[in-house]
Amino acid sequence: MDPGNESEDLTMGATKKENVLELHNVKKYFPIRTGLLNRVAGQVKAVDGVSLAIRKGETFGLVGESGCGKSTLGRVVLNLQKATEGQVLFHGTDVQQVSARELRGLRRQMQIIFQDPFGSLNPRFLVRDIIGEPLRLHERLPAREVDKRVVELMELVGLDADRRNRYPHEFSGGQRQRIGIARAIALNPEFIVADEAVSALDVSVQSQVLNLLMKLQKELGLTFLFIAHGLNVVRHISDRIGVMYLGKIVEVAPTEALFEKPLHPYTAALLSSIPRPTPGRKLDRIVLQGDVPSPANPPSGCRFHPRCPAAQERCGIEEPPLQEADGGRQVACHFPLT
Repeated sequence: MDPGNESEDLTMGATKKENVLELHNVKKYFPIRTGLLNRVAGQVKAVDGVSLAIRKGETFGLVGESGCGKSTLGRVVLNLQKATEGQVLFHGTDVQQVSARELRGLRRQMQIIFQDPFGSLNPRFLVRDIIGEPLRLHERLPAREVDKRVVELMELVGLDADRRNRYPHEFSGGQRQRIGIARAIALNPEFIVADEAVSALDVSVQSQVLNLLMKLQKELGLTFLFIAHGLNVVRHISDRIGVMYLGKIVEVAPTEALFEKPLHPYTAALLSSIPRPTPGRKLDRIVLQGDVPSPANPPSGCRFHPRCPAAQERCGIEEPPLQEADGGRQVACHFPLT
């Protein structure tokens, strides 16, 4: 890629100036150790060559089956886990290569909302201390200013600020997730990874939290990497969606285009599993055969080919690259759906 060519980037037509985040061939392998000598016997290829870009102000949804590497990728993006290979560029800065001091500065701009709204909160801290901790560490504000800001943040996420002197266990699951959101936006970040942020919540509460995230995005100018396995949830909040299978991105498309016409057989199978409340209408389910292969020993060629109903001989030999398709889309398939 030519750095001087602003029209050429991973977002299919957007200029590089519009990209908050760019991933180039990112890999994350975990060693498999065995024996008394703890020797490395293999590698779990959790993320295996992911390249994508996220534009300023958008929500990029990332979906796939459990174990496909979504959450690992989110943690690598924030440098919570070191990449085995590849670049993670935040406004052109490789977050995997910065010093500890520089990383501390990036923490102000890049935050995360965790899946578990209870396990991610210290049960021994009062809510005011949980939300105010980033302000004390990074802003070094006096106690009175921290408390004032905590009140503002709680009101912003729809919580009663008079309850800031209570502990996390005194709140419901949805309220605890709002506490986590307040903590994540305390330093006015630009980019947030929402890692299964609503999957542990009741359906009615999910919609409230999703609407809150959309409201905050509009008011604060946030950019989201929204990781989830619920397709309807991702459809509600995302501008574009990336579909992940066994450590690789197999399709990227604008949200409605993906739901109207998937190009990858795996995407089509995922969409066919969504319940449709239409009485008397038979669902055209695509039932995949076999189990998901192990990321420690992925298949040759296309990783989806052992389960793909449209697989041909070429699919088991040659790995398809993620390449451009019509409508600002990308697909990794030798024989995309038409």
